[in-house]
Amino acid sequence: MKYGSLVFGKGDFVVLKQYLKMDSAMEDYSHKNVLEILEANMNNSIILEEEYLPADIIQLYSKIIVKCGSKWQETFQIVGPSEENLKRNKISTISSLGASLIGLSQGDKIQFGLPGSTLSLTIQKVKQLEKKVKVDISEDIIKESLPKGYNNSLTLNKQL
Repeated sequence: MKYGSLVFGKGDFVVLKQYLKMDSAMEDYSHKNVLEILEANMNNSIILEEEYLPADIIQLYSKIIVKCGSKWQETFQIVGPSEENLKRNKISTISSLGASLIGLSQGDKIQFGLPGSTLSLTIQKVKQLEKKVKVDISEDIIKESLPKGYNNSLTLNKQL
């Protein structure tokens, strides 16, 4: 990982925590495992105010290009669970692929798939929407979702 751990904007972190709480119907064992790994990695992630977030971080509504060696390349957008539409290349942040990519950055690599048939994917490009979607979340939920000791003044330069 380019930044040493997953990196999230404060708003995306809180929203993702809420999505993980609501996802009670796990598709299968491998999907459940991916979400558990994401949740564990979020406990050690870097959380930044939106204005300090590097542009190459995959966040909600990012458009990304992933490449699998010289075999193929795919472009898609990371969206909330209710907006998933595979025909329009919109994948949910809590799908197996979305959960494996969220918080990573351009240049990072992941192994994706089931044992025996994994693909090595490289994040080629990350593009942010110019207009961010604003989600109205109560202060109580924000405080509950952020890790204890979260410091609003944290920037990536101070963390690394």
